[in-house]
Amino acid sequence: MPRSISKSPALERIIASPEHSFRCVSHDFPCEVARWNYHPEHELHLIRRSTGRVFVGDYIGTFGPGHLAFVNSNVPHNWVSDLHPDEVVADRDLVIQFDPGLLEKAASLFPELRSFLPSLEVFNRSWQFHDDCARAGASLMEDISTATGVTRLIRFLELLHLLATTKDRTPLATPSYVPTLDQAASDQIEKAMRFILARLPHEVSMEEVATHVGMSSSSFSRFFKRNTAHNFVDYMRKLRIGEASRLLAETQRPITDICFDVGYANISSFNRSFREERGMTPSAYRRLSRAID
Repeated sequence: MPRSISKSPALERIIASPEHSFRCVSHDFPCEVARWNYHPEHELHLIRRSTGRVFVGDYIGTFGPGHLAFVNSNVPHNWVSDLHPDEVVADRDLVIQFDPGLLEKAASLFPELRSFLPSLEVFNRSWQFHDDCARAGASLMEDISTATGVTRLIRFLELLHLLATTKDRTPLATPSYVPTLDQAASDQIEKAMRFILARLPHEVSMEEVATHVGMSSSSFSRFFKRNTAHNFVDYMRKLRIGEASRLLAETQRPITDICFDVGYANISSFNRSFREERGMTPSAYRRLSRAID
């Protein structure tokens, strides 16, 4: 089952090396920094291995190896792998973090960068990258992780240019999403989400979760909506349909079996929920995913 995720984000303090203009790090999962967090730096995030759920602002989706995303400044985010108890995924993530104003400052010294600045407006929101762009971006990030000196900087500029100019991207958090950056609620929300994810795909009621965290149902409902931008029912549907989408795309399991696998009691409810989330039937989604592959 997936590890826990906190939905009220913790501030991650990024300590940059004085020798580098941006930070590039690799880490395992689970680890202390792999949690629902935010920071003022932009972040490029590559998943090298494992599958699971991705949360960026009010976006909920799934990921697999090669998943490449950009998260803009102060947008909460987390990637939660599907693991067995005590399982650790070594070097799961490769992450680059940098000051949003880095290139604008650099352009004051290097006029050649000025023509590139308008392209950087795409980094005012979060994105997931796909296909050739994702593969090329992942390769550049791996090069950056081992490069030094001017080569490291050149590869970083190549990466930003690739991501800023590609059409192989889809948005993550909605433009209207405004995060609630309340650290005081972090432990309580993490406890709630641990409870939810540990019980999926079985039925989980809001009343059960509210009781688990010591809140009334009405208080928890407001609290949850304020911190996730979704009501509880919608959030649960997104979790279930996200997993169903992954199974439809990656396996040959019958649609009826997938319906029950993700926690629906009947196929009609599953089809209705799937249409609400994906705008098409499960069978159409499977055909489309095969055509794209």
